[in-house]
Amino acid sequence: MKKMDSEKISNRERIIRYGIIVLSIIGLMICTAVLFPQVRHKIMDFAEQILNKGILSKNSWINTFFSYAMGGIFFILLFDYLTLVKSGRVLAGDVKKEMKECLSEINFRSFLIPVLILLGIYLLGILTIIRANFLYLDDTLRSVEGSRRWFGWSRYVSELSSIFVHGDPKLTEISPLPQLLAIFILSVSSVLLVYIIGNKKITIVRLLASIPLGLSPYFLECLAYKFDAPYMALSILASIIPFLFIARKKAFFFISAVSLLIMCMTYQTSSGVYPMIAVILCFQNWNSHKKSNKEILSWLGMAALAFCCVLLIFRLFLMNYVDPSESYTSTSIHPVSQMLSGILINMKDYASVIYHDFGLIWKIGIALVCIFFIIKSVKSSSRGKTLSFFISISAIVISFILSYGIYILLSDPSIYPRTLFGFGIFLAILCIYVVSDYRKSAIVTVLALNWCFLVFAFSYGNALADQARYAEFRITMLLQDLSNLYPSRDGEMMSTQLKNTVGFAPSVKNISKHYPVIERLVPKRLGEEMNFDNYYYLIHFNVNKMRENIPLVTSIDFNTMDLPVVFDSYYHTIKSDGSHILIILKH
Repeated sequence: MKKMDSEKISNRERIIRYGIIVLSIIGLMICTAVLFPQVRHKIMDFAEQILNKGILSKNSWINTFFSYAMGGIFFILLFDYLTLVKSGRVLAGDVKKEMKECLSEINFRSFLIPVLILLGIYLLGILTIIRANFLYLDDTLRSVEGSRRWFGWSRYVSELSSIFVHGDPKLTEISPLPQLLAIFILSVSSVLLVYIIGNKKITIVRLLASIPLGLSPYFLECLAYKFDAPYMALSILASIIPFLFIARKKAFFFISAVSLLIMCMTYQTSSGVYPMIAVILCFQNWNSHKKSNKEILSWLGMAALAFCCVLLIFRLFLMNYVDPSESYTSTSIHPVSQMLSGILINMKDYASVIYHDFGLIWKIGIALVCIFFIIKSVKSSSRGKTLSFFISISAIVISFILSYGIYILLSDPSIYPRTLFGFGIFLAILCIYVVSDYRKSAIVTVLALNWCFLVFAFSYGNALADQARYAEFRITMLLQDLSNLYPSRDGEMMSTQLKNTVGFAPSVKNISKHYPVIERLVPKRLGEEMNFDNYYYLIHFNVNKMRENIPLVTSIDFNTMDLPVVFDSYYHTIKSDGSHILIILKH
């Protein structure tokens, strides 16, 4: 009987092995065929129809499919090694065993109450954002066209996940569900961060200290997006999860590779989270003398290797080629000869933007947190006090640099608020460390700073609502005047162009006196700046006879056409020759 069972198992394994071989051969043949330009050209049109037509240019698609083919060959060979080769099967078995061991050591039930606590805090924090019901930038087109468009930015996990979240390949406006999903993911991320940084101890104070992770001014912009929010949050969670497996090297390396790939395919701005946590954990182990320098450097080297390998794989095999002329930011890095100077310039700009964005109270609170971090490190150090002082400062500086993620290497990095949320996670890490078994003055400082962030979240949501009301009033006035001038909806399409902006609502201007970042977080909704809000006043108000003509895209500036004035009011001046309309906004 045992012999028959073993024969059945052997036959089953043989069938599976042959099946893998056949599928691998077919896959390799397909990938190899795609390497030929003729084949890529034939599948290009089909792919554009299936995957959001028009996202990439012809050259972009050619480069993209070449990368996919090479990536396909790489992953097929890797899979074959892990399933068909004896040493690969042993390695896969070891990883699986270590993962089970790590998971068995974690009491996941203890996470339930902390997650619910933070879920309530984050829900409270974004209450006014949800109430504002503001279509934020990309939301404008997604709600009208139903297109996903994440594929063009190599965010494949976001692309596929959105189908399940929305229950259909076509997107529809289902807020606040995506935002609620985002704050749930953030709650789990905060709890895991506290668990990891706080030496597996979760307390109310430490949970409150983690608030900047989800309610920093910069991540609030991510939560303002009705469609993108959950995938931005998922990128943070993916960057934290590997550290649950830190006790087992093989499991840690494997989970790091998978999780970092997910991060790259959701929102690459989170690329600084993983190295930041790695640096702080190494500092903690060094400062407490729990591990030798050799052990710390060995583990840090493994984490760095996993991080660099994943970024290289993503860059070579998974990242879409995007023409710089079609993108709002560049993906090119500094040349090697200019790398150091380029990094210094980027860091200077990064620090300058944060300094300008943050109010005085925030700056004082952050400075005190950094000071408490240094004092605690020195007092609790098992090393020399002087050495600990300098190493703790180095840990803060290095973590701050890493908080900018891979943008630090780019020749033209983005400074949009949503690309700077690594700074909020940097603050969360410092705050959790500071409040862990330390003096009450440090706890009060951290809680006061985080209270300020929570209060600002209310201000931000209300500012969005006030700006929306003000902008829609201006839009209504403008469209009413245009409809009086051009009442017919038939005939030749007319091009419109905006000059100036409507400015900010009075309440937004008031907030900006204390929190300058608000002016970068609240879109003006109507103006000449090149973003999705430019289309809002035409698309969402169903103006079919007019299209927008943006000078930066078309190189046609209506100001140079000497158009006659056809209407002038307190709010705007309209110039037109019947087919070109220049709208000069006043504020």
